[in-house]
Amino acid sequence: MRVVSLVPSLTEAVAVTAPGLLVGATDWCTHPAGLRAARVGGTKNPDVPGILALRPDLVVANEEENREPDLAALREAGTEVLVTTVRTLEEAFVELDRLLTGACGLPRPRWLDEAEAAWAALPPPSAPRRAVVPVWRRPWMVLGRDTFAGDLLARLGVTNVYADHAERYPRVPLDELNAAGADLLVLPDEPYRFTAADGPEAFPALPAALVDGRFLTWYGPSLVRAPAALRAALR
Repeated sequence: MRVVSLVPSLTEAVAVTAPGLLVGATDWCTHPAGLRAARVGGTKNPDVPGILALRPDLVVANEEENREPDLAALREAGTEVLVTTVRTLEEAFVELDRLLTGACGLPRPRWLDEAEAAWAALPPPSAPRRAVVPVWRRPWMVLGRDTFAGDLLARLGVTNVYADHAERYPRVPLDELNAAGADLLVLPDEPYRFTAADGPEAFPALPAALVDGRFLTWYGPSLVRAPAALRAALR
């Protein structure tokens, strides 16, 4: 089987489970290290002719990360496209199983069982903390409603201040963010690369937790280590 993945998380999931299947991946697919699949552009601007030239049996996509016109063009050319929807941890596990065992016909990987066990073993969270979670600056954008990262944080005892916002990734002025009533600032290093020197200074009253964006936003083998890594960062 020949698989092209347009989603970094799912690229890692396929490559770790069955390396020989993956023939194409986006420029943003950084894991696993040493990935040798052909590069087919970005998640939002894939090289459709380049993908078709690889003669894939399956193209793997995500409803949030990829654009429907690109997926439609692939379908019109006769290529099967599997579109995932992942907005909660449970959906991630379901979609990973659907992709790997259903669409790819692989045995269920051990890492998927280990990931489910790792999240199931989380101790009950202590007193919840209210957090602002920026994902971009210039302009400032934060996690809003119905996001995978927000679901993971909730399981770790962190309530997203903007979880009930009408938008999933709202733009909010900095003065409003600072007045939102949060007691914690969570700064991932992707999609915007927040660092100790770029981000915390804008929120002088809040302690900042710098977290690995791969553990907060990727759904794949990283989910095995994510609970422990995120708990440590949030301390």
